[in-house]
Amino acid sequence: MAGTTTVRSMGVHGIRGYGVTVECYAAHGVQSPFDIVGLPDAAVKEARERVRAAVRSRGFRFPPGRITVNLAPADTRKGGTVYDLPIFLGVLTATEQLPPLPEDCAFFGELSLDGLLRPVPGALSMALAARREGVKRLFVPAANADEAAFAQGLEVYGAEDVGQLLAHLRGETTLTRAEAPPLSSLAGPMPDFADVKGQEDVKRALEVAVAGGHNVLLSGPPGAGKSMLASRLPSILPAMTLGEMLETTEIHSIAGLTGPHNPIVVQRPFRSPHHTISSSGLAGGTANPRPGEISLAHNGVLFLDELPEFNRQTLEVLRQPLETGEVTISRAAGAETFPSRFMLVCAMNPCRCGWYGHPSGRCTCSESAVRAYRQRISGPLLDRMDIMLSVRSLEFDELRAESAGESSAAIRARVEKAREVQRKRMAGSGETLNARLSGELLRTSCRLDASSESMLRAAYARLGLTARSHDKVLRVARTIADLAGSERIEAPHLAEALQYRAQL
Repeated sequence: MAGTTTVRSMGVHGIRGYGVTVECYAAHGVQSPFDIVGLPDAAVKEARERVRAAVRSRGFRFPPGRITVNLAPADTRKGGTVYDLPIFLGVLTATEQLPPLPEDCAFFGELSLDGLLRPVPGALSMALAARREGVKRLFVPAANADEAAFAQGLEVYGAEDVGQLLAHLRGETTLTRAEAPPLSSLAGPMPDFADVKGQEDVKRALEVAVAGGHNVLLSGPPGAGKSMLASRLPSILPAMTLGEMLETTEIHSIAGLTGPHNPIVVQRPFRSPHHTISSSGLAGGTANPRPGEISLAHNGVLFLDELPEFNRQTLEVLRQPLETGEVTISRAAGAETFPSRFMLVCAMNPCRCGWYGHPSGRCTCSESAVRAYRQRISGPLLDRMDIMLSVRSLEFDELRAESAGESSAAIRARVEKAREVQRKRMAGSGETLNARLSGELLRTSCRLDASSESMLRAAYARLGLTARSHDKVLRVARTIADLAGSERIEAPHLAEALQYRAQL
């Protein structure tokens, strides 16, 4: 006798979850084909063998006839192992070995051959989709439960294996409802600016950069502290809002970077890919579009050390995301747009040997070699940097000084105050940072008096500024004024902003 049943599940398209209905049809017969339709990829098709083994290992009868599973909507490509659990339940209910499932429940998870439930990527995205779809109870692998529980508004239950889940569905035992762990318990220590000796001018520039969300390029000899300074930027970035945490976690979850010990991203990302990274690794890609480093750095910092050593074509993929705050990946399997609003921080040596301009005179590079090394970075990419700063080597006395530098907490307090000013100024515009000031808001917020206008006019010609870099100078000056608590951009604010364009 034939039987048909449906099980609610979830899938992920890009970084956004969506509802999937797993329809299972079982018919008695001599042959025993097991077909999965609905645009499944290889991992979904292989669920047939995992489900078959799990059914038998748990003492159930695998039906001898035809089984057809349809994943609806059937015109959307399905990938991954998330459908193992709902297919397992569909087979059992279609063959009347399990009572019909409640309509307000949804399931996802990967099965082992003996019925253990393994975690899958994208748990938060799918849990948020379940809430939108009106699901009341969501059943997931135990390792995904804490992450899924952050999608408030539905009950989440985690199970270690199908035995626990089936006992709960039959009313024999009760699974414990998962609760999102307190955010404070997930935050770890961060490097502090108090550990940095000297470099007060660089610290000041980085404070300005963080306050306004500006891109930074640091140039200096080896050992000057460029990487050390950059690694401390997350400690002065404002704390993430819950919305930012969820948005960032969705991206990291799809990339498989979340787990039981880090179910949600609570600190701003700091991504530092190696210079051998490919264009796909940086922007995102593979046959099925996946987020790359620039999306994993969303709401945080992307740090590119040894900038000239990166492949030039790889670096060029940064240009569009820096302007629009998102990146679109097109592949045969489809096109996906991922958010990529990040603060770009780059570091480089002044020449290949690293010692050009150093007081020791140890540089062995010719002037033409220095120019060739710097020209490995394209002009259009350099034009997208707001602050360009030379980092000098420390003197002996600075290095041996006993006094600690200013703490990250003190710097962060000033940054948060400046960002609050920006939020109020840009209310209703969809933007919150000076780095993205544009149009009428840029003109009204960055008016100059006569003396400042003359200063900018002279610098425009002397520094060879473009229209883009002209606007960037004004945005940086606006941030400096905000840090100073000034309503208007005054000559000292503009002079400091121009200084940050003239150092390289």
